[in-house]
Amino acid sequence: QVQLVESGGGLVQAGGSLSLSCLASGRTLNSYSMGWFRQAPGKEREFVASTRWSGVGNTYYADYTDSVKGRFTIFRDISKNALYLQMNSLKPEDTAVYYCAADGTLSAYAQRGAHEYDYWGQGTQVTVSS
Repeated sequence: QVQLVESGGGLVQAGGSLSLSCLASGRTLNSYSMGWFRQAPGKEREFVASTRWSGVGNTYYADYTDSVKGRFTIFRDISKNALYLQMNSLKPEDTAVYYCAADGTLSAYAQRGAHEYDYWGQGTQVTVSS
C-alpha cells in the first residue's frame, strides 16, 4: 500500500517562501507522475504542479498551473522516493491545503486532473497573510 506523507506547511507573510515535502513509502514511484494539488475553503481541489519521468535516465518534465509559474518549483529526490514543492513570492491567494498525489500507472503526458492520480497524502495547510 502506497503512503504519501506531506510536511512543511505553515504560516508565512506575503512575499515569503515555504518548502513542502512529500515522502512516499510502500512502492518506488520514480517512474510515475507525481504532483501537488491544493484546495482552498469553499473551492474545488485544483492542480498546482506535476512532474513525470521522461523515460530517459533521471530526467523529469515539470508542469505548472499558470498562477504559480515562475514562483513555484517542483522537484524530486529519487534516492528518497520524495517529492518537493518550493514556493517563493507567496501570495494570500496561495492559501490552501496542499496535497501530494501520485499516479500508479505510467503516463507519457502531463497530468492535471485529480482523477488521474491514485494515491493521495493527508494534506498540509499553507496560510499566507497579507
